[in-house]
Amino acid sequence: MNDQLHLSEEMSAGTARLRVDVHGSEPREHVLEDMSFLNYRLADVRISPTVTLAEPDIVWHEDGPKDVRYDGRTVTFTGPWPAGPLQKVIVAILALRMEDTGLHPSHSAAVHYRGKTLLFLGGESNHGKSMGLIEAGRRGALQVASETTVIDEEGRAVMGSVDTFLRKRTEGTERSDKAAPNRGVEKFWGTMPTWAMYEGTPDIDLVIVPAIDGNFDPATNELIPFEAQFQFLHSLQNYFLTNELLAPGHVMPLVDDDGLRRRRAGFVERFCERPFYFIRAATPQVLLDEVDGIL
Repeated sequence: MNDQLHLSEEMSAGTARLRVDVHGSEPREHVLEDMSFLNYRLADVRISPTVTLAEPDIVWHEDGPKDVRYDGRTVTFTGPWPAGPLQKVIVAILALRMEDTGLHPSHSAAVHYRGKTLLFLGGESNHGKSMGLIEAGRRGALQVASETTVIDEEGRAVMGSVDTFLRKRTEGTERSDKAAPNRGVEKFWGTMPTWAMYEGTPDIDLVIVPAIDGNFDPATNELIPFEAQFQFLHSLQNYFLTNELLAPGHVMPLVDDDGLRRRRAGFVERFCERPFYFIRAATPQVLLDEVDGIL
């Protein structure tokens, strides 16, 4: 087995940084050839021109039997892994590094609409955040974030992903259960509406947990603290992928711990002091009608 170090690469998201070392018999230019998934999931991930971190966060030994493990500091891959699992682990570890700098990736879309910044939260079920974003844009809202809103300790949206949908999935991230994004657009709008982007880092004023289903009668309920915190914690935990396989026979190592979860729960409690609403609706249009009633 050739264990020569071929590549050390550093990636950043905001002020957070992560280093990946690749060992093996074949040289490579980058850890990942396509950064679209990382940018979709963490808003703005960049490859740094130089490596500044003293130690790697992820080590990949390309030769040898397939394995993955975590020692509390470093994730180590061994063997021929496709890009998808590597992407997922980079997201998880970089999200932890973001938390260390006071930044919290949230599985949510955000818009500036009628003078307020609204967060459409993925929450437990993730039924409607993108559709809510599109309909709000159709009604004149400015997009703050699509798939991910990065929130600071003060509750401001400081970064946001741009693409409304993930258009390309690499090996290891395939999902037959996900409907083609354009089908929802065709169903509800015919063609994709257009809208502009918001410039700045707005305070988040209001959180909507949407549930869109053609069988639902419209209903709007303000959430009590437990419900709000339950839903918001789901949107934060989404980045650590502890419920997903990396490949058949291999699960992602646990990268979370009780101390991190306690600290995260403290942020959740503070953030959830703002109003949270759960809205059931048959269509995105009805969802936004209900939002208009709140505003």
